[in-house]
Amino acid sequence: MVHRLASLLPLLLAAIIVGVPDPAAAKPDFAHVTTREQAEVLVATGALVRIYLFPIRLGGPRRKANISYVPPEAGAALDQISGTLRRFTREGLVDRLEIIPEYRGSSFVPTRINMHATHSGQEGGFHPSIAIW
Repeated sequence: MVHRLASLLPLLLAAIIVGVPDPAAAKPDFAHVTTREQAEVLVATGALVRIYLFPIRLGGPRRKANISYVPPEAGAALDQISGTLRRFTREGLVDRLEIIPEYRGSSFVPTRINMHATHSGQEGGFHPSIAIW
């Protein structure tokens, strides 16, 4: 099954790249967003979307502590990756998932979301990362 997972890697990486802005484009700066209230104002303008860091469809809790804010492109990338991880879970390729957000300063918006999906009985895994700002 590890071989099967490895053969899907190029497709998965393409899915991740789709949701990430062009590196040559000006990156947004969310250093000034230091509270949930400020993030919610940006949600109202469409600059940010509300997400669950550990996606609900993968067993994440519907709690305030699991809610984060990211630009729409990053939200779409997370949704694509969650769909892939859900399929891997159904196929028995993944039985553990760790989500590790990275932050800069006191910003409420993560700079990166790292995911580590593995299977307890197999080597290797799937480790996508979404660069946000």
